[in-house]
Amino acid sequence: MTLRMKIDEPDRDNRLDDMAQGVLGTGADRPEGPMKVSGTATYAAEWQMEGLAHGVLVSAPVGAGRITGWNDAEVEALDGVLAVIHDKRLLRNPAQGMAAEAPVQGVKKIEYLGQPVALVVAETFEAARDAAARLRPDVKADDIIAAPGEDAWETQEEDSQGDLDAEMSEAAASVDVTYTTPGHSSAAMEPHATIAVWEDGSVTVRGSYQMPQFNRSELADSLGISEKKVRVLSPYVGGGFGSKLGLAPEAVAAAIAAKQLERPVSVVLSRQQVFRATMRRSETRQRIRLASDADGRLTGIGHEAWVTNLEGESFYEPVTQATPFVYRGENRVTSIHVGRVNSTCAGSVRAPGESVGHTVLENAMDELARKLDIDPVELRLRNIPEKDPSSGKPFSSNKLAETLRRGAEAFGWADRKSGRDGEWLIGTGMATAVRVNMLLEAEARVVLAADGSITVEADMTDIGTGTYAILSQIAAEMLGQPMDRVTCRLGDTLFPATPGSGGSFGAASVGTAVYLGCMELRRKLAERLQCDEGDLTLKDGRAIAGNRELALTQILAGDTLEAQGHCVPGATSDDVRQATYGAYFAEVAVSAITGETRVRRMLGCFAAGRILNAKTARSQCLGGMTWGIGMALTEELVQDQRYGQIVNNDLAEYHVPVNLDVPQIEVLFVEERDPYANPMQAKGIGELGICGAAASVTNAIYDATGVRVRDYPATLDKLLEGLPAD
Repeated sequence: MTLRMKIDEPDRDNRLDDMAQGVLGTGADRPEGPMKVSGTATYAAEWQMEGLAHGVLVSAPVGAGRITGWNDAEVEALDGVLAVIHDKRLLRNPAQGMAAEAPVQGVKKIEYLGQPVALVVAETFEAARDAAARLRPDVKADDIIAAPGEDAWETQEEDSQGDLDAEMSEAAASVDVTYTTPGHSSAAMEPHATIAVWEDGSVTVRGSYQMPQFNRSELADSLGISEKKVRVLSPYVGGGFGSKLGLAPEAVAAAIAAKQLERPVSVVLSRQQVFRATMRRSETRQRIRLASDADGRLTGIGHEAWVTNLEGESFYEPVTQATPFVYRGENRVTSIHVGRVNSTCAGSVRAPGESVGHTVLENAMDELARKLDIDPVELRLRNIPEKDPSSGKPFSSNKLAETLRRGAEAFGWADRKSGRDGEWLIGTGMATAVRVNMLLEAEARVVLAADGSITVEADMTDIGTGTYAILSQIAAEMLGQPMDRVTCRLGDTLFPATPGSGGSFGAASVGTAVYLGCMELRRKLAERLQCDEGDLTLKDGRAIAGNRELALTQILAGDTLEAQGHCVPGATSDDVRQATYGAYFAEVAVSAITGETRVRRMLGCFAAGRILNAKTARSQCLGGMTWGIGMALTEELVQDQRYGQIVNNDLAEYHVPVNLDVPQIEVLFVEERDPYANPMQAKGIGELGICGAAASVTNAIYDATGVRVRDYPATLDKLLEGLPAD
């Protein structure tokens, strides 16, 4: 039995508030946590199987050109080499995930340095790696396009309201500034990996993927076979941040090689290949214009962005995604322009759009606050709109003011101090957070066994976000059992289809499907007790209805009950503006001698609907804010403009924050229920913590030093000249 719900109306039943188990919303531990820390959770490259061969991808040595030949015979003669594979089905670059178009195939034409162009397979990984290093393409090189000319930009989005130019000239105060942000890498801990096995004309791939349903379709399309002949297994993923939304080149390569050799083949990207051949966040150039009256109320906002991608790719960083609704202002201009370059494919990296777009808007808001001599928190409070100013839609819920006030109080914003502490210049800064909220179609199966144990099944993945815990909590709460009576099975396309992990829609979408499946089981139990579902209380394996109390096992009487939940987005996704909000506060110390910046304190306060697991939600916000510190101070992909090489293509030179870079971060949540989001009244949180975090740090740097860095990251060389001489 399937309970299908299209979310067309706000759900004000608050059914979860009436449950009795008391596990949902708590900081419950991850059920799979002990397996992960003990090394017994099997990740993509760790599966052991008889006859496993190893493949290593060969990368293009130039940034543009065409392959004219190979030294195959020399390599094929090496000990242990099984095959040198050139196949038009090999992916040129990773798929985008959920994209309408198929993955881009064909590797003879070189579009970027590091592009996978061939595969070498051998009996051992070491032999394959050595042979891949010896395989050399003959190449006719072309000049690369490292940066588009000013006349080469394609306009993808453009919208305007009122007359911003006139408003800028007449405003009591205005800001017209341009900021740049560099490319970023997801830099997930686990590299992209796939093991492929064929049997009876069907292929099973064990891989590190975020969206098995879509990855299955991408692989079937790439191989030219039916989806029914593809099974994807991805139960544990060591981070993704968008880079594993779509298939990366190793997946198709492993499947082709396994078919050709009639044995299992493993292909794992090296760390350098991860940086060069999977998704990067596009660099951006952003022009922000703000116009306000003398009281600091915005009358105009302009946000224009220039981003890049490969030729033929439809994705572009949605830089202005939140700008149309986050602040008031009658006169508006937003636009996004794309330039084509010979560089690693640009795609989704944690919170595409707001992570860089809202960050820069928050820098500009700080500049406006300084011009007006208005407290930055107060400036934002005065500009929270009552409804979406661009569309006129009401907000489903907007707790931005609450996050600002509570965060400021907890941080001690009113008592903040700037000044000097010996060598160190001390400053404070703040910024807001905003991220669009989405719900996607999802299904899940819930099985209530005769002994009262519960099993949840979905092809959903857990990329470190806590999915196993959250879905187990929902089922435990709804069906009145402790969490240790719930088994959650994920990451297998034999299970009901979900959108997977990405876009902060995973927990809400799949969680709603689990909720619906449990609701159907509750109704079946209520029928057996001859009562209404609303009068049924389930707790600790017992059912209470009226003046009767029975063990679940008595009600089940040896039967196993099964139900499937099916969540479908409806009118609430279009009729109202849904978003999540927050506020950041940071204190930094900048060395007056070296320009080194240290973040001394950081606090984030967030509103994201019902919090399903306090521990995993906090962890997501901690991770986002840590990434914000990296964006502010160290992270940037550096490309050699002559050859197209990403020169810092490993974790030694791509500087992510480490323990000594990150202070004790405080995370607070504002109580919120959003009935328009879904029956659980929960919203996404995985990406919210990064959206604007970097701006709070760079705004604090300005407060400390008077140096406004508009070219991210704020490395010490950009501060030194502006530091005080004494």
